Order: sequence, then C-alpha cells, then structure tokens
Amino acid sequence: MQFVWEKPVLTFYRERFGNPEKEAFVAVKARKFVVSSNEVDTNFRCTLEDFFPIMGQLDYILSKEGKNDSYVLCWFDDTVNDFGKAFRRLTGVTFQEGIKCNTGERGKITCNALFKAMHGKLV
Repeated sequence: MQFVWEKPVLTFYRERFGNPEKEAFVAVKARKFVVSSNEVDTNFRCTLEDFFPIMGQLDYILSKEGKNDSYVLCWFDDTVNDFGKAFRRLTGVTFQEGIKCNTGERGKITCNALFKAMHGKLV
C-alpha cells in the first residue's frame, strides 16, 4: 500500500510519552511525501522529497542525539473536503539515515529524507 501527498506542510514534534509536546519545533513544506507499507511489515517506509523549513530549524534532527530520537509528524490531507477528517499523523518516526540537505546559490536549503515510522493515521 502506498500513499502520496503533493506539496504538504508537515509539523514535527519530539515524541514524549507522558508529557507530549504541544508546539511543533519545526514545520516543513515538501514537494512530495510518500508513505509505503506492506502486509508483512507493520512499519511504514517514508520518503520526504525536496523539502525546506518554513518555521524552526532542522538542526536538532541533524544532530547525533536527534538521529536517535523519535518524532511525531502531522499534516492535513488537502484532498479531503471535511477538515475534521483530514488530519494525518505518523508516530515513532526515526531518521536514522539522517536528512540530506543542500544549500542553493541563493542560500535556500532543500532537503531529502528517508525514514521509518511505527504507527500512522493515514485515512
């Protein structure tokens, strides 16, 4: 099964059980977001393509500590007309392969990431 979102805005939270974060520490806009799963493996494999921060910094995720941390990613599915039903979320997100970022000629940062998630609300 594969889900694809074009031009989503995703918010990132550090996953903290018992004391969940209420404010996102970074928000990004991506060209494309793909979430895949299969019947054998319950985890999700995710690809976030050509994204850049629109709020906050990616520094924590890029750090050694950040690569070992878990995150919650949230976004709205703009193909759903009912705003109350458009909320999507991935939990147990880990960026063990890190995030690869490039700085363009004008100083704009563009990043790509492959990551895994343990659970998700995708529909």
